[in-house]
Amino acid sequence: MNRILASALSVTATAAAVLAVAAMATGPAYADDITIDKTPFVSTRTRAEVQAEVMGQAEVLRTASSELAMQSGPAHSESGYTRAQAKAEYIASRSEVHALTAEDSGSSYLARLPRNMSAGVVVAGSAN
Repeated sequence: MNRILASALSVTATAAAVLAVAAMATGPAYADDITIDKTPFVSTRTRAEVQAEVMGQAEVLRTASSELAMQSGPAHSESGYTRAQAKAEYIASRSEVHALTAEDSGSSYLARLPRNMSAGVVVAGSAN
């Protein structure tokens, strides 16, 4: 008899939990939505006036046609760093990058580097 009662209570509790979840799921969502301003917009200028103002600034529109162009400086800045120098530096650094990204995370590479001990004794990461 106790088993039947326990089974009935278990089924009842499960059904109550399912109904509670279903009731919560069908309730209203309280998420906020976009605000729609119902106030009508009234312009102070005509379309022709705005177009005339924009066309009067044709040079500005030609030179700065996007926000990025207006925010950045000159498109091509000259430097003394050539493409050949960049390529040579990249090729020279490949072995270092390979060593630092190796299986030991570069510890054997760093152990082989010469140490500068001119600062004296190093204790807890600070030079004395």
